[in-house]
Amino acid sequence: MAHRIALVHALRASMAPIEAAFAEAWPSATLQHLLDDALPGDLERAGRVDAGIEERFVRLARYAVDAGADGVLFTCSAFGCAIDAARAAVAVPVMKPNEAMLDEAVHSDGDVVLLATFAPTLASMLPEAEAAAAAAGRRLRVRPVFVAEALAALSSGAVEAHDALIADAAAEHASGAGVVALAQFSMARAAPLVRRRVDAPVLTTPASAVAGLRRRLVES
Repeated sequence: MAHRIALVHALRASMAPIEAAFAEAWPSATLQHLLDDALPGDLERAGRVDAGIEERFVRLARYAVDAGADGVLFTCSAFGCAIDAARAAVAVPVMKPNEAMLDEAVHSDGDVVLLATFAPTLASMLPEAEAAAAAAGRRLRVRPVFVAEALAALSSGAVEAHDALIADAAAEHASGAGVVALAQFSMARAAPLVRRRVDAPVLTTPASAVAGLRRRLVES
C-alpha cells in the first residue's frame, strides 16, 4: 500500500530537500505539500508561538488528514509547541521536523553542534534536545550556532553563499564535536560541503525524518 504523507512547510526552500529524501529512502510514498510561508514573519512579529499560530497548525494537520494523509510531517523547525498541539488534534502519526534527527544525535559520543539559519529554531530545539536526551537516559551537551545572513542569502537566490556560510560556521565550531546537526530542512543542501569541512558525522533533518516516519508507518 502506498502511504500518503502530508508535508507542511513554512519555507518554500524546504520542499526540494524533503522530496529528495523521500526519493532516496521512501520512493513509494505519495507526497502532499502544504505551504504557509507567512509563518516565519508572523512568528518574528509575535515573538513567540501564540494561540493564533498554534491554531493554524491544528487546522493544517486536520486538513491534511481530511485529505487522506496517513502521516503528517512538519518541516518548520521553530514551531515545536504548535506541532505538539497539531499532534494531539489528529489520529495519524505527526512528526516534528527535528525529532528523528535529535533521537540520532543524542546517541552520539561528544557534543552536538546544532546549526540554524533562523534564530527562533534554536530557541525551539534546545528544550527538545534536552527532552530527547532525558528520554534516552543520556547526558547531552548542545552547542547552538546561529548562522547569520545564510537564510537571507538563500532567499535571494545566492545558494552557494548560503552553503558556504553554513560550512564556514560548522568548521569554526565543530572541533571535538560528536556530531554536527543541520537544524532546518532548507539547510540540507549544504550538507555535502559541510561534510568536506568537518570530521564529525553530519545529520540532516530530511534524511532522519523520512527514516523515522517510515519506521512508524511501515516497519512498526
